[in-house]
Amino acid sequence: MASITVSPELTPSDRLILRNLASDIQNHQPVFNEISKGVESSEAAQDRDIRDVETLAGLNNPVSNDFEPTVFSSWDMRDLKSRLPAGVYQCILLPYVSWAQTVARYRTDVVMVTHLIMYFTTSLPSAVWLFYRFSYMHGILHVLMQGWCIGAYTLLRHQHIHQRGVLVRRSWIRVFDHGFPYLLDPLMGHTWNSYFYHHVKHHHVEGNGPDDLSSTVRYQRDNIWHFLHYVGRFYFLIWLDLPLYFVRKGRWMMGLRVAFWELLNYATIILLLRLHLKATLFTLVIPLLIMRLGLMVGNWGQHAFVDDDEPDSDYRSSITLIDVPSNRYCYNDGYHTSHHLNPLRHWRDHPVHFLQSKEIYSREHALVFHNIDYLMITVRLLMHDYEHLAQCLVPIGDQIGMTMEQRVAMLKRHTRRFSEEEILEKFGVAKAR
Repeated sequence: MASITVSPELTPSDRLILRNLASDIQNHQPVFNEISKGVESSEAAQDRDIRDVETLAGLNNPVSNDFEPTVFSSWDMRDLKSRLPAGVYQCILLPYVSWAQTVARYRTDVVMVTHLIMYFTTSLPSAVWLFYRFSYMHGILHVLMQGWCIGAYTLLRHQHIHQRGVLVRRSWIRVFDHGFPYLLDPLMGHTWNSYFYHHVKHHHVEGNGPDDLSSTVRYQRDNIWHFLHYVGRFYFLIWLDLPLYFVRKGRWMMGLRVAFWELLNYATIILLLRLHLKATLFTLVIPLLIMRLGLMVGNWGQHAFVDDDEPDSDYRSSITLIDVPSNRYCYNDGYHTSHHLNPLRHWRDHPVHFLQSKEIYSREHALVFHNIDYLMITVRLLMHDYEHLAQCLVPIGDQIGMTMEQRVAMLKRHTRRFSEEEILEKFGVAKAR
């Protein structure tokens, strides 16, 4: 339990879950004293789990006294009353939250309205001004701003592509909800509609299996050369690989749609480069290069650990992170196993599901980490720093009794490359590409 770090920057849900798991670890420790003070009975632990689940569920339930919408990424609603002047809180913030809840599809999701307002008052005007009057200082500041925004925007779009929108389905708001990605996606490094086709229609169908173009199973996940091959193929060939994937699956029209949108986006960038090279470079090309690297680094970390006993299990081919960047700033993206188990699950429901299903996660030998994000998981793997990864592991179930050396050995086994013979045996799929 001493190795568990409960950061004050965690979301309220993450803090509760991490303390819950830390209590489980404490309860499994050998007790040498005559009286084991602080160690719960099994009944008390069950009661604690029930209370914690009820608390988490209440945070998401608009009729509960515990209900708390997410308004900003950096601050929780419960803290804003003490942080803001009374007049600002009462006369500006509360009316804004009430209005935004009539615009957002879910009353919890005020933050999505907040972020859309921010993007349309900063990123879009900044890009337009660069085409009107370019300067290198403005271009550099624009790229830095976009670099700060693209993670949160991508996970807003992640909710958008799975739920087919994030705003209410009525009148002009519905039109805006479907239309804003065509303006903002290129500015954030995405090509038109590619995220939807690659992530929803392809990645979640294949689930990191051997036919998944972003699958990690054919790579040694702590090998820098394998990682560079993985990133390079996506960088230079995804425009061809993804349409061909749909063609191989007999989905010709979808393959044509993917190719159309991808190539149209490239053609638009080339045209704008001819019209204004510098502005296009800073507003479209650099964000595209950053985003494509970020997507692959993130996916590598999300699916770096694959249990060779059941590599097709969502519990054993993805992980859960209880961390600050993924969950506070990126809509609970750390709960990747929960997302794969149910891609339509709302982002605020992931912590509730995890705690409700804690025993299943333990029984299925799922991996839970804390105090580390996907980027740093990838970096630590490429550094072969398994000791750090083992320290970030939050052991559940049988893992609680493991020594650090045993944790390291387990993590190393889970990053091993699968041979084609093993893939055929475990997935029933022979290499077709």
